[in-house]
Amino acid sequence: MKSHQAIRTAPAPDSAVVRGPDEVEVRLRVNGTTRRMFIEPRVSLLDALRDRLDLHGTKKGCNQGACGACTVWVDRRRVLACLTLAISCENREITTIEGLAEGDTLHPMQQAFLDADAFQCGYCTPGQIMSAVALLTEGHARDDDEIKEWMSGNLCRCAAYPHIRRAIRRVRDEQGGERASH
Repeated sequence: MKSHQAIRTAPAPDSAVVRGPDEVEVRLRVNGTTRRMFIEPRVSLLDALRDRLDLHGTKKGCNQGACGACTVWVDRRRVLACLTLAISCENREITTIEGLAEGDTLHPMQQAFLDADAFQCGYCTPGQIMSAVALLTEGHARDDDEIKEWMSGNLCRCAAYPHIRRAIRRVRDEQGGERASH
């Protein structure tokens, strides 16, 4: 009997691009860096971020646009990445939770979420934070009722809502009003 040896192939160089017959080239500008990839036109922004760019901060919750865990910004506006085609974001600025901090310095909303204990399991936290920062930028944080309304697309199964609102109020108050900037 002959022994079977595994056939080893040399790893493809980093510059090698493997693409399928239905894939198209897409350039996405994510957190200030342009990234090139080949994807099928039907790939969601969420799957492109997580599976192709290894940005796992944006969470896949319901994958139906109902929970808000996948909230990111496209051109500084909140979008649900699970319902957005990646190809539609070409030549637009995408910001994920990884793009909020500046080096080791957390964004004020990230710090406020820590300080206010505004998370339990943490799964929804990236989407909550992205929406919370946008909420302040949009000027929708006059009171708790308005915060509830404008954050209603972001669900928290652990029911940390009072803590989330506390974190938002804290950043609002520290930044001098209902409108804050990124």
